Amino acid sequence: METRYIFVTGGVSSSLGKGIIAASLGKLLQSRGFRVTIQKLDPYINVDPGTLNPYEHGECYVTVDGHEADLDLGHYERFLDVETHKVNSITTGRIYQSVIEKERRGDYLGKTVQIIPHITDEIKHHILSLGQTGNFDFVIIEIGGTVGDMESLPFIESVRQLRWEMGRNCCCIHLTYVPYLAAAKELKTKPTQHSVKDLLQEGVQPDIIVLRTEREIPLEMRRKVALFCNVEEDAVIQSLDAPTIYRVPLNMLAEGLDAVVLRKTGYDPASVSKPDMDSWANFLNQLEGAEEYVKIALVGKYVQLQDAYKSIREALSHAAAYNNRKLQLVSILSDDIHEKNVDQLSAYQGIVIAPGFGSRGVEGKLLAIRFARENKIPCFGICMGMQCMAIEFARNVLGYSDANSTEFDEHTEHNIIDLMEDQKRTINKGGSMRLGAYPCRLLPNSRVQAIYRCDEIKERHRHRYELNHAYQTELERNGLHCSGVNPDSGLTEIIELEGHPWFIGTQFHPEYSSTVLHPHPLFLDFIRKAIER
Repeated sequence: METRYIFVTGGVSSSLGKGIIAASLGKLLQSRGFRVTIQKLDPYINVDPGTLNPYEHGECYVTVDGHEADLDLGHYERFLDVETHKVNSITTGRIYQSVIEKERRGDYLGKTVQIIPHITDEIKHHILSLGQTGNFDFVIIEIGGTVGDMESLPFIESVRQLRWEMGRNCCCIHLTYVPYLAAAKELKTKPTQHSVKDLLQEGVQPDIIVLRTEREIPLEMRRKVALFCNVEEDAVIQSLDAPTIYRVPLNMLAEGLDAVVLRKTGYDPASVSKPDMDSWANFLNQLEGAEEYVKIALVGKYVQLQDAYKSIREALSHAAAYNNRKLQLVSILSDDIHEKNVDQLSAYQGIVIAPGFGSRGVEGKLLAIRFARENKIPCFGICMGMQCMAIEFARNVLGYSDANSTEFDEHTEHNIIDLMEDQKRTINKGGSMRLGAYPCRLLPNSRVQAIYRCDEIKERHRHRYELNHAYQTELERNGLHCSGVNPDSGLTEIIELEGHPWFIGTQFHPEYSSTVLHPHPLFLDFIRKAIER
């Protein structure tokens, strides 16, 4: 059968969890044996979120093929246990960039270039090409923003056109919010009705409405929504607040979301395989059923925003569940760590040094690393976190008090972290970054080789600076080993400290590869060692 396309739009408010609903639906369809992928359409004019401050847009996620993408792609991968690529993430900026490049080349043969049909045709091309080239049964497309936003109009118009062109091969889910007014002691559906009206004005009739709510929505109220919004009664689905995002797929299964989608797209739900969510349910039982906690400190410069380190938080959560623990993650702003209060870290079983860019908060990270090293607290440095581990070791063990990264001090005499020569010749900052999955050869008999249980791995990168080879021999002679190396370039990917319970830094981002059904081995071992402390 032909590929089916499911569009997920949002109304009333942002941050309702369209990505979680899309990923949950994808998981349910996948559990029935269908081949599924998800695409995110973001209405901002940035070409990608790579230049956005985390406070603006949360974490920047990186795909295996080196594309900087919205954090929702992380949800897609964690739920579906499949890799995403550049084609899974589209922005208004990329669409306009592509159209303008075509216009400059003369591809439009002198025609006036307009939003309709040229911008919408480009959007439709990106949507359809994913289904045509990927051999998928279902492509789920999440449209960022809120219906009614000016920025989203070209995407909604593209959905209108595709619904007309594809008929039953296309389905639209609209996610809205049903607020509870405490003074009136009532749930109110009027915002949902207005949101659907806005969508109708843009030419799109939703097939299914998902109602985000903090309280149970009575059946009579759902019938009212169905009546006023022109949908069938069983196509009004409630999505109650859940204690964890990983319960949402099972909640949606109980609500019958997957069955309604199948029926709306021409399938008989009874004629296809029943959902097999046993492995997911087992994970959830471990996640919610653990009675003891493991207490981890996350030291970083963006900790005020929960989404800034989303993948790290989720990877730690996965690892804690598989170690029969609940995760108690405490975020500590690295700017606030100083000599007089660094001993607060003794209260934690493990410390994660977060990635980042720029010099702010680095001295606090270095103090935290030294405390973890000297007090034998399991410590996990990721990307800049690894670089800070090397700097701290050079300062306090090798005796180079001015050791630094040229990112923070371009005049340092001991440039432990620096740009490689080919990077120094690259003017464009984005062009000088290592992005995407690169191979890494593990040192025989190293701790990381024992953790991974193999000799070579591939992990995702997002960084510009590297460990300086000139210091490698001296670092290793004093116990800080380069236990993972890129086989092509010789660049250091992993460092580990001998004689320490768990002191490992990775130049790459292992958190991007951790999924619900396949937690990352480094996080698993880190949590295991933290529990032993």
